[in-house]
Parts: sequence; C-alpha cells; structure tokens
Amino acid sequence: MELLLILLLLQVTAANSFSAEIENSSLRQATRGKSIQWVGSHELDSLRPLQRTKRTWVITTIDVQEEDKGPFPKYAGQLFNKKSFNTSLKYLISGPGVDEPPEIGLFSIEDDVNGHVYVHRTIDREKTPTFLIRFDIEDRKTGEPLDRPLFFKIKVKDINDNAPEFSKEEYSITIAENHSKGEPVFQVTASDKDEAGTANSQVSYSISMQMPTPDGFTFSIDPTTGSILLSRCLDYQTANSFKLLIKASDQGSPQLSSTATVNVAVEDANNHLPVFTSDSYQLQVSAGQENPAVLRLQVQDKDSPNTPAWRAKYRVAKGNEKEEFSIETDPATNEGILSIIKPLSYESDSEMRLVISVANEEPFFLCKDGVVMTSDLESTNTTVNIKVTQSQRAPKFHPPVLIVQKEDSMKPGRVFRKYPATYPDDVPTKIKYKLAHDPDGWLSVDENSGVLTVAKEFDEESPFVNNSLYTIIVQATAQGFPPQTGTGTILLYLSDINDHMPSLLAPSLDVCDKAGTPLTVQAKPALVHAHSGPFTFELDEDSEGVKRNWTLGRNFGQSVELLMLRSLPQGSYLVPIIIQDRQGFSTRQKQHIRLCFCPDGHTCKDSPAARAVVGLGGGAIAIILMAFLLLLVSSILLCRCFGSGSTSKAVVPPQEGEQTLINYNEESRSSFSENCPFTGYEIFQARNLDHLLQRVERTLGQKLYYQSTLEDSRDSDEPCRYSEEGELERSDSLCSVSIGSEDLPVDFLNNLGPRFSALEEICQKTSQ
Repeated sequence: MELLLILLLLQVTAANSFSAEIENSSLRQATRGKSIQWVGSHELDSLRPLQRTKRTWVITTIDVQEEDKGPFPKYAGQLFNKKSFNTSLKYLISGPGVDEPPEIGLFSIEDDVNGHVYVHRTIDREKTPTFLIRFDIEDRKTGEPLDRPLFFKIKVKDINDNAPEFSKEEYSITIAENHSKGEPVFQVTASDKDEAGTANSQVSYSISMQMPTPDGFTFSIDPTTGSILLSRCLDYQTANSFKLLIKASDQGSPQLSSTATVNVAVEDANNHLPVFTSDSYQLQVSAGQENPAVLRLQVQDKDSPNTPAWRAKYRVAKGNEKEEFSIETDPATNEGILSIIKPLSYESDSEMRLVISVANEEPFFLCKDGVVMTSDLESTNTTVNIKVTQSQRAPKFHPPVLIVQKEDSMKPGRVFRKYPATYPDDVPTKIKYKLAHDPDGWLSVDENSGVLTVAKEFDEESPFVNNSLYTIIVQATAQGFPPQTGTGTILLYLSDINDHMPSLLAPSLDVCDKAGTPLTVQAKPALVHAHSGPFTFELDEDSEGVKRNWTLGRNFGQSVELLMLRSLPQGSYLVPIIIQDRQGFSTRQKQHIRLCFCPDGHTCKDSPAARAVVGLGGGAIAIILMAFLLLLVSSILLCRCFGSGSTSKAVVPPQEGEQTLINYNEESRSSFSENCPFTGYEIFQARNLDHLLQRVERTLGQKLYYQSTLEDSRDSDEPCRYSEEGELERSDSLCSVSIGSEDLPVDFLNNLGPRFSALEEICQKTSQ
C-alpha cells in the first residue's frame, strides 16, 4: 500500500512539471512578434498548470451602458498588472469591438501607460450584448510579452428601450357558441428584445378594449400566459362576433407596451329547439291508397339557417306500429313531409293519431350558471289526427305541392295561379274550393274555378314567413255523400330560387306573319334539376290582349304550340306563359315574339313596302294626302249632285269590338245640268261637309307638323315601340286621323276607291 502511494506522488509531480513547460512554450509562441494571435479561453484553461498560480492582472469594473449618449470618447475602466512595478511596460487591447467585428473601433486604450479603457460611441445591446476583449502587456523597450494575455468579457448594461412585440398585429379566430368558459379560447404571445430574466423583458397581458359587451359579458385573459377565457356562456343571437384589443406590457422603467387585435367569430350551436308551428293537425285520407306528401309539417328554429343546429330530423314517435307512414325532411324548407306508404284500412282504423317528434342534427345544450351542459330534452312533439274515409276517392291537385317564386307582377288584384283539382277517372263532379291555410290572408280563391288571386302585398317581415317561405294550403271538396276533400300545398318563396325553376329555351322568337301557322315554344329544365321534364304549359290570361290574340295548342312535353287567334300586325309581342315541371316548380316567363315580313316565306326581313314608306319624307306624304283630299272633295260633291233618293247605310268601326249604324234619308237623284239645286236639308249637309273638310285639313296639318318634328329628332329607321302582353302599342301617327262617324256621309267609305286602299296600305306599313 505504501508503495502505491509513493508511485502516485511521483506521477503527479511529473505531470506538474510537464504542464508548466507546455504553458511557457505556448505563451512564447502566442506572443512572439508584433502580431497578437487570438487564444480562446478554453485553450488557456487547458494550458494552465495544475498548480496554483498568483494573479498578476487587476481590472476595475468596465461599465458600458447601451444607448449612452456620451460625450465620447468616454472613460469605461482601468487595467493594472503587478509586473508594472520597476518596469516600463505598455498595455495593449485587441479582439471584437477593437480591431475585429462586430463594432470595430468601439473600444480603445487611450493611455497605454496606465491602462485606461475608453468607449467611442453608442452601443445597441440588442445587437451585441457582450464583447470578449483581449488585454496584453509588453516591455516598452524590447516588445517582449511580460505576462499571459487576459480575456475579459465586457457586458453591455441593458436599458428598457424595447416594447413587447406580438407575432401578428391582428388575429382572427372562430369559436363555437357552446364553448366552455373553463377552456382557453385562444392564446396570444409577445416577446421583448430586452435582456431576458429582467423586468425589462417580463411581459404581462391585459384586455384594454372589447366590442360589444352585451349584458356585461366580457372576456378575460391570463396576465402571465396570454390565454383568453370566457367569463360566461356565449349567446349567438345576442352577439355573433367580438373585437378584442389585447395589451402586452413589460415591467421596466419607463413601462413600454404594444397592442394586437383579436377578432372573434361565434359559430352558432344548438341552444334552441325546433318548435312546430301548430300543436296538432287534422287530416282526412281515403282508405286503400298510398299518398306521398300527404302533409307538410313546419317548424321554427331560432338557430342559424342551414346549419346542423337548425336542420330538423323528424320521426313518427307513436302510432306507426304497422309502418304505414314515413316522414322525411325537405332540405330546402326544413319541413317534415309525411307520406302514407301503405294503404290504410277503413274497417280496422277509421281514426288514427300520430305523434311526430322533431330534433336537430346537432345535440342540444343548455347554459347553467355560466357552464355549458348537455340536455336530455332534445325534441318537441305535435300530433296528427287522421280520419280514414271509405274508398271513395277525393279530388286531387296537380301537382300536390306547387312551388312558386315571388314575382314583381304579383300585385293585389292580379291572378296568382290557376290551381285546379280533378276528380279521379275524370268523373264530372262539382268541386268547391277554399283556402284551408293562409294565415296572413295573402290570397283569395274563386270557389268554383280554383283561380287564386293576390289579396294583399306579400310581406317578407310577416311572422308567418319562415326562412323566406310562406305556406298556403288549398282545399277542394267534391259535392257528394259523403263529400270528399283533397288538399294541395303552395310553397311561396320570397327569395330567389331561379336555379330550381324551368325556363324558356329561346326567350325571343322571330316568326313570319302567316295566319294560322303555329309557333313552337320550348322549355328547358332548371340548373339543379336536369331531368325535371316533361313540362306543363299554361297561358297567363290575366290580360285582355292575351285572351284575344293567343291560345296554346298541343303539348309535346318539352314544348307547346302557340297559336294566333287572329291576324296580327307585324311587330313585337310579349306573351306570358306559365311553365311547370313535374316536381311542382312553377314560373311565369314572357315569350318575346316578333312578327315580321318574310319575302321567301321562311326568313324574316323588313317589308319592301315598309322600306319605301320609310324613305318618304313628311313633305312627300303630305303631297299624297293633299291629292287624296282634293279627290275626296271632288268625289263628295259629285255624289251630292248625282246621289240617288234611296236610303243607304254605312258602318264605321271607330274601335275594335264596336259598330255604329248610321241612317241617311236622301232625296231622289237630280241632273248636274240643273246646277245641282239643293233642298234645305242638302244645304245643311253641304255646310256640314264643309265643316268636315276644314276639320280634316286642320287635323292633317297637325299630323304633318308632328311627323316633321319626329323626322328632325330621330332616325327614320327607328322601329316602333310596342306594349307588353300581346298588344301593339297605340300611338298618334301621321296615318291616324280621328274623325267621328257621325260627321261622314253615308257613302263616304264606299266611294273612296282603290287610291285610298293603296294609301291605307302605306300607312299601315309605316305604323309597323
């Protein structure tokens, strides 16, 4: 044992001697010459001998503070080495901040005899927080190093010159309405560039502003972590969004802070149950029949439409033990559609009672004392009382559900729709109609025809409008014993559902004016119902012009014939047609028709006669009419002188649909050579005729002035403008001269001759 101790002491002594030699050799190599090489502190530590040595360097605190404004150069501290006694030495400084980056030229030793260290400019601690400086001493005469170099870390003193910074200036988040107040909504973080672990970089959070603050509801925030919390339950109906201004502050002096905005969107959750609009329903059905969509049940739900919190799920809770009924949700209206899927038996169950239950797709929740809780109450109920009648069949509406979109033309007094019901097998039966459900009184129905008329303006704010939908139920009762009743449902949408509606394939048609030639009007399916045909077509006869001029012919499923009831002038017409697909979607469309002249019998082209008239100016037409007027006067004078004594009649139609019969008693015919002697009555007629001619001349002058004004103000090729719904627009023109029939002689029209016919044709072409 003693031998081992002796050997160990010898090994330690040898190691100390060897280490000291290495240290002296390394120092000589590191400090040889004028150039001073960098030696890391870890290298110095490895070169130090294991034996304890005396300190020869003494350094005061080098105090450097960031953002110091000077004046510069500014004294920072002093060096001292014990080997300076009785020796002329020189202090040297090198390294980063002196002759190496970063911050070259920041530090220096201005007094190399006494080792005074100076700083030369402002320092940014956040850019360079520390500097590892090397100090050396050498003999002033020989330049030999006198001691090992000293590596000293200069730490820049921090001041609070940086405010906390958020990673973003604005955040947008979404939270559910049933979010629990104990769970963080969101967490914000801010960082401070000042020295870590000091008050200058310690961040605390607060909410400096919240909008809105409904009923005192506020968000809270953890001041240390930045986690945002709820103070109580959210209510989407009260406030569906919030804006928070979050403040981050440090603890330095002076205290600095910054802000960020958090936009919170609340997502509606199911805290409102669907409620039936009626506590009970009465239904009468015939035995032995399946009946799809026999009843539609409507609910109201205060949650956001078209979300899982609003969408309804229906089921027959009681009374469907034989599985005779089914119920499903209409995705467009959220209504429950009750159908009879198995024929009902009159003998076994003449009266039935169903309990219908409704719930939402999303579970229902409650908020109690600020805590979100799941509720066992998830559904509401209604009852349907069904009376099963004998197999005598009731009237049926076609379609059972009629879907209509609100139109601008639906004003009080206008026809809304024809919605007739038919008796099975087309048995002639008298049917009476009435409105079974029209809670706001929007429509009225003719009890005999079933024609529905708008009774009042459609009000979108009506309490009976649910999700822009108003429901009307029409009842048709067949007179018999017992009376049989059927119902039809009208879904009136106040919003735009054009994507679901059929429409005209070609809204505008050019047609040759051939009398008796049927036109073909084609329909196309809705965008979302590609196979919704075949279609039914109905002429909207809520206009006298339509009834008088047009009718529908054969229906080909995708198209229908449109027939003219009489010969119509060339021009533009708008014919309103109601198109309905097999799913019950019904829309009113206006078919634009242009009746035109076809030289080849097939292609529309402007009439040559019309072009010739268009080329004539007002002066040319005036000459023609003045010539006609002179001819007219001459003809009348001759007729007066050579008229017979017979009684004649003249029929003048001042307007379509009216006829006036005028009787004239004339004396016997006399000779012109007798200088046309007039009786007192004939003198009266001559004076009356003179008054007539003056009136014609005056009226003609007014028309010519009007025509010349038009020619000066518009292009002569401008087409005529026409009114809507099947009639040409009435307007004053050069060819329209209004003269009462009572002013004309009996044979006024009969004696005009072919010249007037030609002029009449020109005027008609001009008016077109």
